[in-house]
Amino acid sequence: MSSMFGKPRASSERPPQSPLPECNVAILGCRGAGKSALTVKFLTKRFISEYDPNLEDTYSSEELVDQQPVLLKVMDTADQDGPGNCERYLCWASAFLVVYSIDSRKSFEGCQRYLEVLARHARGCPRRCPVLLLGNKLDMEQYRQVLSAEGMSLASRFGCLFHEVSACQDFARVQHVFHEAVREVRRQAEWNLPVRPLLISEERPCPPVATPVALPTHHSLATCTFNTLSPVNYKEMPSVAQAKLVTVKSSRAQSKRKAPTLTLLKGFKIF
Repeated sequence: MSSMFGKPRASSERPPQSPLPECNVAILGCRGAGKSALTVKFLTKRFISEYDPNLEDTYSSEELVDQQPVLLKVMDTADQDGPGNCERYLCWASAFLVVYSIDSRKSFEGCQRYLEVLARHARGCPRRCPVLLLGNKLDMEQYRQVLSAEGMSLASRFGCLFHEVSACQDFARVQHVFHEAVREVRRQAEWNLPVRPLLISEERPCPPVATPVALPTHHSLATCTFNTLSPVNYKEMPSVAQAKLVTVKSSRAQSKRKAPTLTLLKGFKIF
């Protein structure tokens, strides 16, 4: 990677002719929330603390998410005082990461304005873009000003996912957040697929109506009726509501002791 104005730029990209699905993620938030640090941590596994706060750039990385390749493009935005000129990323992004710092109440209040902008955009947009709310700088726990419950409450209010991460410590958690954005985009694409019409290729006649057949009384077997169907490949399943009780005597009826009786449900056999 080469460095430009304090930020790394991805130097290797897949040739345009390669058919690789793309996912565009825009990182939003107030200045100082750690957007650039999260971007660099995800792309390089390194933590760099100093950046040009006025520089905005887009980076790309080939990722394998759930064993499926994707070209993940990340836009590290550089708004000065809250949302401004939003069209540049609203029309571009497939998903949004809204970042605040847990040790800054001001950054938390500022990210609410971004969520409101995204909510208004979603109401007038035919496609839904997933939004993830991130509380960054988890390593600054001793200086925390925003509780986790507040972050979860805000995420629930706007219907987005919530995570807390640390750009300077845990790469796995940072990577998980970016990959989770890709998963949400894939889920949304599956929900938007058109429903295939149900086609019936062949019509078959309905099976004939069952006709009652009476069995003759034989010895001690009680009289009962069975429903039979004319096609051989249809098997009767007796209805419990219409089943009759049949009393069957043991074959040892001639023995000295009285023959035991078994009460069975019509339609089932004893082996």
